[in-house]
Amino acid sequence: MPPLDRRHFLAGAAGAGAAVLARPATAAPQKFDTDIVVIGAGAAGIAAARRILAADRRCVVLEASGRIGGRCVTDTKTFGVPFDRGAHWLWTPDFNPVAKLAPATGRDLYAAPPGQRVRIGRRWARESEREDFLVTWVKARRAIREAAERRTDVATASALSDLGGWGDTVEFLQGPLTCGADLANVSARDLARATEHTRAALCRQGLGSLVAALAADLPVRLDSPVTRINTWVRGGVEIDAPGGTIRARGVIVTVSTAVLAAGKIDFVPDLPRGHADALAKLSLGSLDHVALEMPGNPLGLQSDDLVFEKAESGESAAMLANVSGSALSLVRIAGPVGAALARKGEREMVAYALDWLERLFGSGVREAVRRTAASRWSEEPFVRGAVSVAAVGGHEARTALAAPVRDRVWFAGEATHETAWGTVGGAWQSGERAADEALKRLRLGPAADADPPPRPVRRRPPPPPPEPRSLWPF
Repeated sequence: MPPLDRRHFLAGAAGAGAAVLARPATAAPQKFDTDIVVIGAGAAGIAAARRILAADRRCVVLEASGRIGGRCVTDTKTFGVPFDRGAHWLWTPDFNPVAKLAPATGRDLYAAPPGQRVRIGRRWARESEREDFLVTWVKARRAIREAAERRTDVATASALSDLGGWGDTVEFLQGPLTCGADLANVSARDLARATEHTRAALCRQGLGSLVAALAADLPVRLDSPVTRINTWVRGGVEIDAPGGTIRARGVIVTVSTAVLAAGKIDFVPDLPRGHADALAKLSLGSLDHVALEMPGNPLGLQSDDLVFEKAESGESAAMLANVSGSALSLVRIAGPVGAALARKGEREMVAYALDWLERLFGSGVREAVRRTAASRWSEEPFVRGAVSVAAVGGHEARTALAAPVRDRVWFAGEATHETAWGTVGGAWQSGERAADEALKRLRLGPAADADPPPRPVRRRPPPPPPEPRSLWPF
């Protein structure tokens, strides 16, 4: 081989450089199995998938369990009538996106009766007693808002003092019945931000039935628990699930915070500290339904009457009677007491509900009950609870969890909604938000298989003016 002089070396180097520069133009583009993978087929996952498909992009929904709906599931087999084992209410129906979609599914929505009925022992509360309760309720809400304005976040329970004889009732309704947790473990700032539930709609065929109908045409794979999400992939992500690895440009994760905190999905690399801290501060509270079939309306209640009692301690419950005009009533047990009962089993849950009803209506209740059933959300392996609870100091956790990871992973679900957490409407909105962010960031336009252009390194343009915030968050 002849020796290389300076002229031949420079010529060779130039040729090699030209070849390197030309290679990207002729090399095959990155190939992906789909554009975005959605993990979880609950309300948030369904909303995200519908948004992606409406943008004419590809997606697949991976659901760990054998059914669609997440924490919205309607059981029609046990009693022959719809029994919502999970979510049952659509709050603020005039503005709720799920309520607006209901007519297209053939489901029938109707307004829930206003107000509630209160028992004091074995009698109904008098009008003056109901007024005392409402005064205490307003006082408590004001105290929570004032506590939220303090420099340091505090436990909600510490803000509620001197509430009088209705104090235990208000604390049960604000804590276990709303959050599934004792107010000693609930952030005052987070609870103060939550939109108050004043108007609601009910679905005659069951809310779970409505949510499942909205997923009718989606590419959902059931019994597909995701075990690993790898973002160390050029231009995208790899998701490991039964059946193999799926390559996609991005992923939207809608599984519960309890499942994520338990490490059931391995993130490679690990989630940023901000997300890990957020998960640690957003546990799931306990809320369950005990369904009691009582033919002939032995308690003399109206359809969808909401009944609770003047509580003497944290051990209480509430009941939705004669659901949608049927013989089925739902006793709601919640908080630490409900969680302990759920761990023991369905028999103990039913016994607690019957004991509670006998205390209010007399010993004839047991003889009037035919078939029974109960949900146990804390025992569901792919859920592990009912509603997200922000711990003291965790008032920013919802925002932190909603932040994208490496512009490839987005989180959605009721836990990521700042004001409508714990609601189907909030979960749905979070899924739409995550899908919109993913589509925008991944630039899923006509050239879907091309790598997204690099971020600008020069001066950033001024941010757009903020959009006006709606008075109704869900």
